[in-house]
Amino acid sequence: MRSEAKTVEAYLASLPEERKEAMNRLRVTINLHLPKGFAEVMNYGMIGYVVPHDLYPEGYHCDPKLPLPFINIASQKNYIAFYHMGIYADKELFNWFTKTYPKHVKTKIDMGKSCIRFKKIDTIPYKLLGLLCSKITPQVWIENYESAVKKNRTQ
Repeated sequence: MRSEAKTVEAYLASLPEERKEAMNRLRVTINLHLPKGFAEVMNYGMIGYVVPHDLYPEGYHCDPKLPLPFINIASQKNYIAFYHMGIYADKELFNWFTKTYPKHVKTKIDMGKSCIRFKKIDTIPYKLLGLLCSKITPQVWIENYESAVKKNRTQ
């Protein structure tokens, strides 16, 4: 469900009551733990955390006018989604997260390449997600991103 909201506040205000508290808490968790340099924006109809153009002028290779995406959160129809590009790009980080997840949540992880889906709001592991957010700085994310993009362009 892509939102047409222009601001984070408008996005949060538009959510169903049963999702507002969880999405606000997720936003606070990310903002408390994300290393300095990332910026909170609306992108792709979701709340996003990006490397702004002043830190990475090249922007996102798919559309250089957009800042480099890193994390997004969204209230989808049947779940809350937490998208973290770092776990998609860094096998070691992915392995750490999937190994640590069961220590925080009793249910099986519901995960795509970069998307973790929470169908039950009470299973969101805020502490674990905060720790995950703290593990990659904007500079490290830029290095990982450039390495992956350059590798894919030479293949």
